[in-house]
Amino acid sequence: MSDTGTTGTRPIIRVQNLKKRFGDHLVLKNISFDLYPRDAVTIIGSSGSGKSTLLRCINHLETPTAGAVLYHNEEIKPDIHSVNAFRSHVGMVFQSFNLFDNMTVLENCMAGVLYVQHKSREYAKEISLKYLQKVGMDPYINAKPRQLSGGMKQRVAIARALVMEPEVLLFDEPTSALDPEMVGEVLDVMKQLVSDGLTMIVVTHEMAFARDVSTRTIFMDDGYIAEEGTPDQIFNHPQNKRTQDFLSRFRNG
Repeated sequence: MSDTGTTGTRPIIRVQNLKKRFGDHLVLKNISFDLYPRDAVTIIGSSGSGKSTLLRCINHLETPTAGAVLYHNEEIKPDIHSVNAFRSHVGMVFQSFNLFDNMTVLENCMAGVLYVQHKSREYAKEISLKYLQKVGMDPYINAKPRQLSGGMKQRVAIARALVMEPEVLLFDEPTSALDPEMVGEVLDVMKQLVSDGLTMIVVTHEMAFARDVSTRTIFMDDGYIAEEGTPDQIFNHPQNKRTQDFLSRFRNG
């Protein structure tokens, strides 16, 4: 595997021979891939194929059984100092929002800047307003999460991740908990982030997003990377039989 991509840049994150076992069940089987600056990598596949576990292992919410995750060629060790330093540069957006119910929208966004980055309250408010405006949620800064729709909560969760100004953002099924009419408003925000050049990995069931927006698509099957390539290669010219079978449902849907 080359150290540099097509533009001569070095990978931000390298996943090398990653394995994850839960009891007797091997969920991830020798996963390897690189993430380069401005990549928007989508990970697709059936439920239970290991997609979310892979994302959680990259962010060390789950400790890999074997293999390594490297950030700028430095291996992330499973100690709290290494993991927290990594997470300060690599944010994550969850399917279940994970907002603090007792805080306003603005307070939710300010919390990480104040208590993790230890920046001033003035700066925290300024940068929070900047990113809440970016996701279209600045009119709701004084609302509590219970007053918001699912799509609005997810946009706040994205803003909360962005205020930390991460180098990479990980999305774990960001639209799966939403009603169908709310999916579009979240995907629109994510499309804008891709066009802004934010580097990201997105685990998703939204095939049209993967096909039309990502720079690279990974198809996972039974804990393996069955196929990887550009969206055109994966969606229009899949080589693997499992990829063909999986995408036939999308094309015929």
